[in-house]
Amino acid sequence: MSDLLANLNPPQLAAVTLPPQHALILAGAGSGKTRVLTTRIAWLISTGQVGPHGILAVTFTNKAAKEMQARLAAMLPINTRGMWIGTFHGLCNRFLRAHYREAGLPALFQILDSSDQLAAIKRLLKNLNVDDEKFPPRELASFINAHKEQGIRAAQAEAYDEYTSRRVGLYAEYETQCQREGVVDFAELLLRSYELLRRNEPLCRHYQERFRHILVDEFQDTNRLQYAWLKLLAGRDLQNREAPGLAGASLFAVGDDDQSIYAFRGAEVGNMRDLEREFAVQNVIRLEQNYRSHGNILDAANALIKNNRGRLGKNLWTDAGAGEPIRVFEGFSDIDEARFVVEEIRELVREGIPRTQIALLYRSNAQSRVLEHQLFTQAVPYKVYGGLRFFDRQEIKHALAYLRLIANSDDDTAFARVVNFPTRGIGSRSVEQLQEAAHRANSSLYNAAASLGGKAGTSVGAFIRLIEALRSETANLPLPEVIDHIIEKSGLRQHYLGEKEGQERVENLDELINAATNFLQEESDTIVNNGDAGPLASFLAHASLEAGEHQAGEGQEAVQLMTVHAAKGLEFDVVFITGLEQGLFPHDNASQEREGLEEERRLMYVAVTRARQRLYLSHAQTRMLHGQTRYCLPSAFLEELPEALLRKINRAPAYTATAPARPAAAQAAADVQTSANGLRIGQNVQHAKFGMGVIVAAEGRGPEARVQVNFGRSGMKWLALEYAKLTPV
Repeated sequence: MSDLLANLNPPQLAAVTLPPQHALILAGAGSGKTRVLTTRIAWLISTGQVGPHGILAVTFTNKAAKEMQARLAAMLPINTRGMWIGTFHGLCNRFLRAHYREAGLPALFQILDSSDQLAAIKRLLKNLNVDDEKFPPRELASFINAHKEQGIRAAQAEAYDEYTSRRVGLYAEYETQCQREGVVDFAELLLRSYELLRRNEPLCRHYQERFRHILVDEFQDTNRLQYAWLKLLAGRDLQNREAPGLAGASLFAVGDDDQSIYAFRGAEVGNMRDLEREFAVQNVIRLEQNYRSHGNILDAANALIKNNRGRLGKNLWTDAGAGEPIRVFEGFSDIDEARFVVEEIRELVREGIPRTQIALLYRSNAQSRVLEHQLFTQAVPYKVYGGLRFFDRQEIKHALAYLRLIANSDDDTAFARVVNFPTRGIGSRSVEQLQEAAHRANSSLYNAAASLGGKAGTSVGAFIRLIEALRSETANLPLPEVIDHIIEKSGLRQHYLGEKEGQERVENLDELINAATNFLQEESDTIVNNGDAGPLASFLAHASLEAGEHQAGEGQEAVQLMTVHAAKGLEFDVVFITGLEQGLFPHDNASQEREGLEEERRLMYVAVTRARQRLYLSHAQTRMLHGQTRYCLPSAFLEELPEALLRKINRAPAYTATAPARPAAAQAAADVQTSANGLRIGQNVQHAKFGMGVIVAAEGRGPEARVQVNFGRSGMKWLALEYAKLTPV
């Protein structure tokens, strides 16, 4: 027993050895929560308080469940394979396999994964002759899953308008189809289990008496239905009363409300407060000692998250020392920011830090493109964690396929990829007929289309006319406008906007336009010396090369790129958090409402606490958006960090008032600004956000005109005169 409890700090020891009662463990980032959970289970079993069969342990990933089983097997001389340790979905599957008759399922019911569910919905819409453009399959899948995760069947779903009423009807048809075919989707596993426990009192009582200790990891990520399922198993009825004659299981919930970042998946951070109230929790234990990060990083995280209201509250600390200051970099542009990041990475590697211990984090997937380009340019191996490299993403491949067809109509691979995407009624049989015709004529699919007759000939012919029209309409356009036009007229943008989570794909398509703009600026010599290929063919070659190189091979050390959401649960020696600008992080979609802004702040908190030794925060004064330059304000989160923790490492500004001379172009621009706006170099101005400053440089003309202002404490800022409200003083 002494070995089991050795090396636990006092709060960890208190949590592990709690008597059988409800408990809420607030486990801060890097505070050893997995150790506490597994040691708690081992302590309960080894002290004879419960047998292995009396434990129910719930995790959110299969990886976490396997790790818990492995640790327990090392602690205790027992076979952990038979224990009820797993994810919500895994445990509900096990439950339904044992009670399939009571649940109204066949013995060999099958589980639909996300892609299977989407295919089933597409088949349903086709059978019902429903327009899948008006009712996009992905959006309908999200509608169905969101209702199931709230415990709402189609019969109880609210239909407040004609469109929603039709979706509810399709939800009902989908339920009927799944029941007829003997299949269940992921959300159905939990809902069917919950409904069976709720209506079958003897069965529910059996499991309530069996599981005397219920332990839940990452409790802040539970949704309403998951919490309701746990309450039933813990011996609570629908009115949240203890079941008569039953003492109820001890519910041991471990989580961190400051790391609740999955509201878009239905997670309810409020479940933690509800648990504390509804179970009259007397033991709220805070695990605040951090074993991951240095003190400055933790102090920054604490200062940031304290701005959220309604927290259960905790303060991370470490005895590892303050460590290095947090480095803050402000680039002139997103390209400048990316160059700085990659230069720093190369220096870190020279200092002996493994690439695997360096992570580049960003709020949106689209941001990876400019970072990937710089890594590619400087031959730094990298991997995109939990996602695809930019040029490998579905929406990018579709857009590039259209561009390849414009450039070369004989490209059968590109033709096959987009002939029916977005859907235009060209079925697999029509494609087979086209392939047979092309084989007979020894021609490309594109050229063989003219030989098709009937419905296939009509539908494929319409696609050919679309490609011909796109080629004609873009013949004399600059490359970025060609791509913009293709994305719009092909229907790609509209298609992805119709998906519930399609905004990220649309952002990636916009980033493809940015990639083309940057390509023209950076590779002008390549284009000129590329024979008759022209900008489009040169760009397509560039995209293929970037897609095919510098993705690290198996076992090769590589820099890790990922979104902040994907980084949760991971840790690295060095972390770069990029794109810290208003509208990007915090994201525009969330920054307008308090709840949304607080979730964005929790996301930033998660990002900061991924770093063990060194943390970089970077942002840019300008960023390419939809092929145009956007002028950016620094993220409000930067202002919430104590100045004493930060080290500014900006490069010298392009032109300053103290410089001995300015290029003629800059002087001309300054003259233009003086006459057009009443502003001049050296003039004092007032800005609503940054306060009093002095103009030290100017460049550009018309809508592109901007000035550099020294705001003293707020530093140097480049501001677009078209948008910035500067008042002469």
